[in-house]
Amino acid sequence: MRVALLTYSTRPRGGVVHTLALAEALARAGCDVTVWSLGRGGDGGFFRAVDPAVRVCLVPFPDRPGEDVGARILRSIEELGAAFATAGGRHDVVHAQDCISANAVADCVRTVHHLDAFTTPELVACHDRAVRRPAALVCVSAAVAAEVAAGYGRTATVIPNGVDAARFAAAAGPGGAASRNRWRARLGPYVLAVGGIEPRKGTLDLVEAMAAVQRARPELSLVVAGGETLFDHRGYRERVEARAQELGVYPVVLGPVAHDQLPSLVAAADVFAFPSTKEGFGLAAMEALAAGVPLVTRDLPVLREVFGGAARFAGDPAELAAELLAAGGERDPVVRAAGEELAARHTWDAAAEAHLRFYASL
Repeated sequence: MRVALLTYSTRPRGGVVHTLALAEALARAGCDVTVWSLGRGGDGGFFRAVDPAVRVCLVPFPDRPGEDVGARILRSIEELGAAFATAGGRHDVVHAQDCISANAVADCVRTVHHLDAFTTPELVACHDRAVRRPAALVCVSAAVAAEVAAGYGRTATVIPNGVDAARFAAAAGPGGAASRNRWRARLGPYVLAVGGIEPRKGTLDLVEAMAAVQRARPELSLVVAGGETLFDHRGYRERVEARAQELGVYPVVLGPVAHDQLPSLVAAADVFAFPSTKEGFGLAAMEALAAGVPLVTRDLPVLREVFGGAARFAGDPAELAAELLAAGGERDPVVRAAGEELAARHTWDAAAEAHLRFYASL
């Protein structure tokens, strides 16, 4: 089977991580797989090496000074679509992994990782079309599939994410001690959040919670990793920074962390905080469980569905602070084992097999 997977970026966002891991698993299953993406800002490759069994086609997408988000969205759709129409060739399945790539190609399959609310008109329209127009939809959780059914009247096939559990488990083991110790020497004990500073990640609530956490445990810092995104969250980031200064919370913002360094950063954390207001699955949180790190998430139906008894759940910042303190102060071996087992069950090979059954049903 010839499969084209399309994504909007080469940088380590959840949907891009998903695209590459799924492509490699499909190739292991015997598929002829090509991944298409925009090479933003001169990117000549993805954030990590890709298995040579997967072909990679990057469409040059240089930055334009002064270009606003709406114009960038429209140019992204146009340039990815034109390149794929010219050189994409014939495929049995064309599978878009986000709203930009789903707008760029016609009659595709599309994975809806989560539904979101935007204010930029071009992005609102892009998001809407990318749920209504594709030939078939996949969701990574039943909760998101229910949102799609309620909001759009469409039925999506549920195929959960995989996770590279072995990579994060190894970072938590004896062989990863030196790398973990380097992070601890640099950062001290810390609460980790991965995904950057943006509204959907609930960063403002996390800063509010950390003010209470640090009154009880002043040695415990907040570390934020990741955050490369197409969208402009500068206004939100400025509000977070201003509130953090008011509260005396000083997050260590690492930005994107190298692929080979991320597992040890996660494994060295005291607690993994995941206060997102919108998620489709929670891949970064599942990686934390694979590393044996206590997990505190926002109390959302989708995160209850995915993590069940392997996580602590919180609503407002006060609850989040209480759960972070409880998780960091007492590592329950039963909960840790449940988390490691849950992560180990979500393999990319199983996800690829489910995708192949889905493709065959179309």
